[in-house]
Amino acid sequence: MDEGKAFREYLNELKKHTPYDFSEYSDSSINRRLQKILKDYDISMDQLHERTKSDQEFVEKVVEEITVNTTELFRDPDIWTSLYDNIYSSLKNKKTINIWHAGCSSGMEVYSNLIILNELGLLERTKVFGTDINARMIKQAKSGKFALQFNKIQLDAFKASLKKRPIQGISSIDFDKYFIFNKSEDTLEAKDIIRKVPWFVKHDLVNEEIPFYNRFDLIFCRNVLIYFNSSLQSKIFKLFHDQMFAGGCLLLGNHEGMSGFYKTKFSKSGPVFLKNNSFHFKY
Repeated sequence: MDEGKAFREYLNELKKHTPYDFSEYSDSSINRRLQKILKDYDISMDQLHERTKSDQEFVEKVVEEITVNTTELFRDPDIWTSLYDNIYSSLKNKKTINIWHAGCSSGMEVYSNLIILNELGLLERTKVFGTDINARMIKQAKSGKFALQFNKIQLDAFKASLKKRPIQGISSIDFDKYFIFNKSEDTLEAKDIIRKVPWFVKHDLVNEEIPFYNRFDLIFCRNVLIYFNSSLQSKIFKLFHDQMFAGGCLLLGNHEGMSGFYKTKFSKSGPVFLKNNSFHFKY
């Protein structure tokens, strides 16, 4: 049996014995990650099948390997400045602003967002939700504790970006207001001013009902859909479309886009996709 077919059979077993269904993830992504699992654990496909049936802790580790958990504070600074120059200025008159970070990983993007919202005076009337399939990532997101060395470069990059192109109403940010920096332990920890705001919950975007009834003004789903096949991407675009207010915005990763039917339901404007029949931001 060729390797690709063997991996597909494994995904069917995983779906049968666990709550997880990765059958519509792209072949190249799945194959690469399952190859790594076999190598890292030094096991055969037969052993992988057996451990999946009997070891739930191992299953969670497999899920962590299959899903992508790369994120940083203020990743891609130019996108952030563009977003807040244009989108949040258009939402400032709303009584309540709803934001969903789908596939939020360890929550660093969420905390980045919360800092800007607070600097713009919008945090008190914003509801922020973060969801991810990975239980360990959700636990870390709730703790708000991250590696200092890993994120310091991004914080410095964002400060430099603000100097070159200030966000409307923001020319600099004092990050000591938001984080406790511990150089000896190489940690930064979110202070309560932002840590207590978001609701983080474990959620499988592909297979589970959305765990809240809110509609959203802005949905972040960056670098998640790139790992799905086209059919699954369309399913998720429908989900987002149905959960967005008129005038709602969807932010994808730098290398993600839309195709097929739902491309007609959104219009690209700068870095965001706007739900059709809505006003357009000027970039």
